[in-house]
Amino acid sequence: MTRTLEDEWLWGWDPTPGIVSVWAEPDGRAFVWRRVPKAGELIREEPRFRPWLLLASLEDLSHLGERLRPEQEAPGPQAVTWQELEGPGALRYLVRADDGRALTAAVLHGASRRLGRSIGHVRELGADTVLSLPPEEQYLIASGRTYFRELDFDELHRTQFDLETTGLDPTRDRIFLVALRDPQGRAETLEAHGDDDAAEADLLHRLVERVRAFDPDVIENHNLHGFDLPFLARRAQALNVPLALGRTGSPGLRQRPASRGASLERTAQARHRDAMRHVRYTVPGRELIDTMDAVLRHDFAARDLPGHGLKAVARHLGIAGPDREHIPGARVHEFFRKDPERVRRYARDDVTEAAGLARMMGGAAFALARMAPRRYERLADAGPATGVIDPLLVRAYLHSGAALPAHEGGDGTPHSGAGLHLFATGVARHIVKADVASLYPSLMRQYQIGPKRDRLGVLLALVDRLVEQRLAAKAQAKASPPGSPERHSHEALSAAMKIVVNSAYGYLGAGGLTRFSDVHAANEVTRRGREVLGLLCDELAQRGVTLLEADTDGVYFSVPDGWTETDERRVVSEVAALLPPKVRLEFDGRYAAMLSHEPKNYVLQSYKEGPLILRGVAFRSSRAEPFGENFLRRALSCLLAGDLPGVREAYVSTVTALRRRALTTFEVTAQVKLTKSPEQYLALRERRRELPYEAMLASGRTRWTPGDSVRVYRAVGGQAGLLPSSEDPEPNDPRDYDVDYYVRLLRDTFAARLVRALTPEDFSAVFADPQQLTLFAPSLAHSRPVLTVLMDPRNQPLRGE
Repeated sequence: MTRTLEDEWLWGWDPTPGIVSVWAEPDGRAFVWRRVPKAGELIREEPRFRPWLLLASLEDLSHLGERLRPEQEAPGPQAVTWQELEGPGALRYLVRADDGRALTAAVLHGASRRLGRSIGHVRELGADTVLSLPPEEQYLIASGRTYFRELDFDELHRTQFDLETTGLDPTRDRIFLVALRDPQGRAETLEAHGDDDAAEADLLHRLVERVRAFDPDVIENHNLHGFDLPFLARRAQALNVPLALGRTGSPGLRQRPASRGASLERTAQARHRDAMRHVRYTVPGRELIDTMDAVLRHDFAARDLPGHGLKAVARHLGIAGPDREHIPGARVHEFFRKDPERVRRYARDDVTEAAGLARMMGGAAFALARMAPRRYERLADAGPATGVIDPLLVRAYLHSGAALPAHEGGDGTPHSGAGLHLFATGVARHIVKADVASLYPSLMRQYQIGPKRDRLGVLLALVDRLVEQRLAAKAQAKASPPGSPERHSHEALSAAMKIVVNSAYGYLGAGGLTRFSDVHAANEVTRRGREVLGLLCDELAQRGVTLLEADTDGVYFSVPDGWTETDERRVVSEVAALLPPKVRLEFDGRYAAMLSHEPKNYVLQSYKEGPLILRGVAFRSSRAEPFGENFLRRALSCLLAGDLPGVREAYVSTVTALRRRALTTFEVTAQVKLTKSPEQYLALRERRRELPYEAMLASGRTRWTPGDSVRVYRAVGGQAGLLPSSEDPEPNDPRDYDVDYYVRLLRDTFAARLVRALTPEDFSAVFADPQQLTLFAPSLAHSRPVLTVLMDPRNQPLRGE
């Protein structure tokens, strides 16, 4: 195996620079748009390719007779050629034709004859019989091309657009304003000149004209696929407006299956069943990017965002400007009638923030498109295992002329879990985080643990190359000026490589879901991981630290008073030297204090002034009521400072504010996502009533779509309440929430998350009801948080079997 071959497996082999979009048709026509790096000129190419399928047998094509011929023979008119790939893989016949539809029809015809029943789609034949990919992926795999070679992210021509609508239902509400931002960063608004069909249709025509005039490579927005495009498609259909947003082909938005996007009912009869399908829209020549995907991917790993909405994320990341206009989402149309210029500013701010968010968080998907043979927009929402690693493996095997294994179910062997240890709960001081960099991929490299059926060793080769090149990208990023395009590019490449590397183990262990899954190899990785983690914890404990929590990401521990940062780094370095060579332990940070609550649920306070770092669902949840989160942050700051009277004050002031109804209704609402349609809920309502749907019905809302996000609360008398806005309280706030319920929630849910840091007596004193006065109330002046050691590795060895 040469290094050149490994590079081709990872990056492809065609050096064509500047590809910004690929569209292919089943008839063998491909359309490729390229931007000349540094010059910016757009070039369109129309190469032809031979569509292909990968089959386990040629039996279903035998009816073609002489039209079925070996690949080395010159293909004649309407001929189908075949090439037998090497090795033991089940999918071993690569068949090609000038027209993909004709090729598929021939396979379906033969399969129908063989099975004695009509077969309408190749997926009915099963993944062990055929591999069929979208035309663009067929083209990219066969050609060895990838997107964005030699391009920086900032060289893309990107446009953002955002709809402002009179409501959320496209069957009865309208689009009255559209904000756009052109590739040069200029924001503008388009408005409907009236409230009728003709005015809205004219607005949509002008939107199409502006997009075509901008001619962007990429169209972006936050929740683009969840709201803007589905709403736009429905309104355009109702108004008979052709959406000629693509660069070629007939007008209209095409659909593709997706895990997140517009929810469509398959049939009218499906309304009473959980039979929704999700689609995304796509157009030839432009990539449609939803920044929500990058936000969800980031928060899945980091868990540090206050929410997933554009405004919350923009504020958190510092993208929002100081003069950012805010209007409650449900009242934008009302405000437009009174103060249109304010709404125009609001809408322009939306597209400006969407552009900033796309640049800040979209680099990883951009870099992945340089590797994987898929459209950029598909990689932006793809899962890293089946969405990125699988295409890389398929391309590598076909490029090497090797047969691919089919998906296989496991042999019943269970997947053993990872190592996760909670050594102590409560509050500890002088905290160190020692990070184990990509433990499982490192163990795969160290001990050459790969899937048994990957006879070419592609997965391990990809992991090796990615780890090496990621280190180089990180070094180049550090050496580049802050904020420069070069730094952004290297950081994005490093992040993309990390995504793929860290997914390699998941790919290995996803029994039956990935082509090369191998539960036995995955179990060997976790066994080695537990062994390394045990060694790490044993050695740290022997050096006088107090272990708090350890898992495959690293170890948190507390060091004795008087230790300096030099002492802390020395201990980490000593233990790192004892680990296997390709397993790297790094000093990752130091903190003044930590609340250890449960495994993977903790709070950190840095030595410098700054916000607390909260990790885990106990401290971060999109459903948590704002009043409870605000209390927790105040109480936790006091707790980690050792100030129990301050924790008491935070509790008393919150209870008092609830009882005086000084808190707005918004502050007691929970944000929930609706998962049932109105018909589904009504069919179940007599057996079980659920607050979110009761709130919808009580407010007069009888129509909603699964996936809608709403804010609900418990009102007096056990009634359900709904807030139309997800951002701000309504004016004339009724504040009709159930005070007693929220006081109980404060103590039993939010305050309970501090229970492991206090003695039972102190917990009772801190969270005693302020209305129940006692003559003998205990003093908290000398009380302090506690730390409880649960296990000691020196007494309970953790090393693997």
